[in-house]
Amino acid sequence: METRPLGRTGYRVSAIGFGAWALGGDWGDVTEEQGMAAMHTALDEGVTFFDTADVYGAGRSERLVARLRRERPGEDFVVATKVGRRLMPDVAGGFAEDRIEGWVDDSLRNTGFEALDLVQLHCPPTDLYYRPELFDEMARLRDAGKVLHWGVSVERSEEGMKAIEFPVVETVQIVFNAFRQRPAEVFFPRAQALEAGVIARVPLASGLLTGKMNRETTFAADDHRAFNREGEAFDVGETFAGVPFEVGVDAAEELRPLVPGGMTMAQFALRWVLVFDAVSTVIPGAKNPDQARQNAAAAGFPPPSEETMAAIREVYDRRIRPHVHQRW
Repeated sequence: METRPLGRTGYRVSAIGFGAWALGGDWGDVTEEQGMAAMHTALDEGVTFFDTADVYGAGRSERLVARLRRERPGEDFVVATKVGRRLMPDVAGGFAEDRIEGWVDDSLRNTGFEALDLVQLHCPPTDLYYRPELFDEMARLRDAGKVLHWGVSVERSEEGMKAIEFPVVETVQIVFNAFRQRPAEVFFPRAQALEAGVIARVPLASGLLTGKMNRETTFAADDHRAFNREGEAFDVGETFAGVPFEVGVDAAEELRPLVPGGMTMAQFALRWVLVFDAVSTVIPGAKNPDQARQNAAAAGFPPPSEETMAAIREVYDRRIRPHVHQRW
């Protein structure tokens, strides 16, 4: 497995990481044992970066990732979590300095860790990035030893660019895939200039880029792909990367002939993300060992040719860009 530096943190992490959202919920039913089997397989395949959040299953995902560390005590891997999305309503005023420490303490209890490897503010409102006192509090918690490194998870490229003005922010997690290409144009150059790590999430556009969906595909009621189509529960860009479902299905069909023999379409989509040097790690989810194994294998394929990259861009420009490019 290829490893890459995670910004200024000093960590080197696997190019393919593991996104543990599905272990908490919002992706249909995944049992604890299924989730643990998927993570163990990922470790076996060289994955060394696991991303979770306090809000995934009200701490369930954090607890399962912590269990992985207990069950594999000899393995060296980074656990990243996120805090702040439990706020209702999700407003900048809710991110008071004294709340941040409470959230960190909750994650410490969920995991049982003495200190958290990396904590990311979880897609806070844009106004937060203009409140330096919050970032001062993050630095205080780092200096106190509760958090080793801080990052942010953002919805928009401009939020990422603002966040990394604060030295305490060492990583930015952002939606990036063949259907959400704007970060490569406007955010990645700035991230590289300031040596900020980039964690690419939603790399398969909620499954659109697996090529396994059609216009008749349906989802369970507790799956965000059913209940957040229009952004009813959280930012619509988290579901199908903000692309209207039917548009995404049709665009994925256009990409299918570009996939080389021996690769799945999901692996092709993951390998596309890794073409971009600014990306430290990409975090597809996995509900079972086979998915975890297939995801990890994507890093071993050669990058797409220049002609293939151009063809992907043409599909994006023609079909996808009008729906997402200026929004995120």
